[in-house]
Amino acid sequence: MNNKRKLYKSIGEVSKEISISTHTLRFWEKEFKQIKPITFDGKRRYYTEKDIDILKIIYELLKKQGYTILGAKKLLNNRSVKLDENLDLDIKKKNFHNSLKYKAQRIKILLEKLKGLKNG
Repeated sequence: MNNKRKLYKSIGEVSKEISISTHTLRFWEKEFKQIKPITFDGKRRYYTEKDIDILKIIYELLKKQGYTILGAKKLLNNRSVKLDENLDLDIKKKNFHNSLKYKAQRIKILLEKLKGLKNG
């Protein structure tokens, strides 16, 4: 079992690493087909590094970027999914682009208000 522990992490270890509950991990397993933990010893779940990387991406999408479960599923399913740095980079680029659009809109509103003060 010691060798297995080196290759895999338990649901508790993954829960602590990602900072989500074990209940949430179990729910995500049902929702996202990309997560496939291995079960040893009495149905205990063990996750590979690939599973953990996918879970981190799902966490980023749902908890930090505000995607719905359906939206995150679509994003993960609509790619020839290599869930690695490229996908993570794509997500960050999209988030950065959206952030710039939001900031540009805010600047435009502020400029319009300044013009109104100047003319008024």
